[in-house]
Amino acid sequence: MGSKKEMALQVNISTQELWEEMLSSKGLTVVDVYQGWCGPCKPVVSLFQKMRIEVGLDLLHFALAEADCLDVLEKYRGRCEPTFLFYAGGELVALVRGANAPLLQKTIREQLQAEKIVLAEGRERRVIEDEALSDEDECFSHEKEDGDDEDAVSSEKACTLAVIKPDAVVHGKTDEIITKIQEAGFDILTDEERATREAEMRLFYQHRAGEEAFEKLVHHVCSGASHLLNLSRTEGTEDVVTAWQTLMGPCDPDVARREQPDSLRAQYGTEMPFNAVHGSRDSEDARRELALLFPSFKFSDQVPEAPLGLEAEGEGAGEALCSLEDVDKAACDQAEAVR
Repeated sequence: MGSKKEMALQVNISTQELWEEMLSSKGLTVVDVYQGWCGPCKPVVSLFQKMRIEVGLDLLHFALAEADCLDVLEKYRGRCEPTFLFYAGGELVALVRGANAPLLQKTIREQLQAEKIVLAEGRERRVIEDEALSDEDECFSHEKEDGDDEDAVSSEKACTLAVIKPDAVVHGKTDEIITKIQEAGFDILTDEERATREAEMRLFYQHRAGEEAFEKLVHHVCSGASHLLNLSRTEGTEDVVTAWQTLMGPCDPDVARREQPDSLRAQYGTEMPFNAVHGSRDSEDARRELALLFPSFKFSDQVPEAPLGLEAEGEGAGEALCSLEDVDKAACDQAEAVR
């Protein structure tokens, strides 16, 4: 009996009829949208089992849906990061990109509580629309519409990009790493936790496109949520880029443990490419990476009317990319070339 219950934890939705049936079910349903070539997200099954035991069977349901099998999921096809859609009352109420166990647990609890209130008191549900489905052309734009700069951040200090990678985030190490960053004298100007997109990361790592490990690297950084940080530094004589590289330690965690055992990669990395954190190589690299991942951030010397310049890295990498449309096209072209 135990094995049957385990198999029934996630209902497989393979037809439109089953999809409609799922939408009509009472309570909250968490749908793992996956690609046939990589299969469902196995690391979260134990979490779902725990949540099912914790809250019961009546209002919480889990399902699997292969993107290629359902027309309604067409625009999720080909995406390497896991996507979890939360449905209640036939409406999309939340989504989580990546195998981020803490975020999934938090979202399940919050949405289940919200649905209980809806059912008990007749309140309206807070329905969302997945931007990935509504406007593919804005896949790199996470800020408000052009001209609305209320949330724009700027700095006169030198900055660098720091990324806490999915391998550290999924193991719940984000808060520990952020504490160590702040204790080391860094200021966090902006931070955001989200799953990065494949085309975005192919452009981000375009200087490594010819390397054998390129595909594995892109797949890893898209496999779950990353925590993105814009760092500056107010103390010490070391510039912010060098200081962050020192705190991270050598790229290979094994080397870091031998040479800099107190570094972040020595403490939180396991093996390549699971080395916990990323940092810009130099100040120019920092500007390029920050412009890509924090497009609303303004540098003190940036001319407001100038187009967004995203210069390619490395010799022979090509001309500068001067607009979000260019970024999108270049990323797609590069993805096709690498494949």
